[in-house]
Amino acid sequence: MADVIVEQADRVLSLTLNRPECGNLITMPMIKTITQTLRDVSRDTNVVVFRAAGADFCKGRDYARAPEDAAKGEIITAATIRETMTSPVLAMYTAIKELSVPCIAVVQGAALGFGCAFPCACDIVLAGAGAKFGLPELHERGLPPTLAMTALLDRASLRMLTYLAYSSMPIDARTAHAAGLVSAVYDDAHLSASAGDVIAGIASRPAEGIRAICRYLRLAPYMEPRGRAEFGANLFAVAAASR
Repeated sequence: MADVIVEQADRVLSLTLNRPECGNLITMPMIKTITQTLRDVSRDTNVVVFRAAGADFCKGRDYARAPEDAAKGEIITAATIRETMTSPVLAMYTAIKELSVPCIAVVQGAALGFGCAFPCACDIVLAGAGAKFGLPELHERGLPPTLAMTALLDRASLRMLTYLAYSSMPIDARTAHAAGLVSAVYDDAHLSASAGDVIAGIASRPAEGIRAICRYLRLAPYMEPRGRAEFGANLFAVAAASR
């Protein structure tokens, strides 16, 4: 089976991380596959969904296959790191945030490092009560989690993001919900069914309305108040006229 399973059905594009034996540690080829899939989302899609096989959503990047660790004993320059690792990661974050439809992450178990950043960069995060979110890079690797922080800076409170980055300590799903990282928390046993209801509901809505909401949320926060209001009025008028 593929490391990333891509499925399209009933206006839902699903991407499932499929390395449960290692907590879905993510490799650079997986990142590139996800990025290209997001760039190629069809007009028949109303919602994109990230899921993961097994007990954990994603424990981070697979450092055994990471570009910065691939050539032990060789000199690795900052330029090489930018080209082989940081640029593809940032491209995936950008692909998520530039989608023309909403993106949902369904998170169970551990969501750490990169595995915390990319699901929480999604528009909606549905988590099991047993989920844990954290940025352990500084403790485990001696590296600043600034890439992950880039994805989360407009998603979490600055106070919580500061705590996650410096402490390297994970937080539970309900704490993440209070901090704005998570949209809703469900009992672990009901996570799949509850997420399915949310996803099915969005998939059934008119496509023009879905895309209008998505455009507004992508652009309006960066507009001044009057422009924001005019933009909202224009989107509403176009959607209403298309019914």
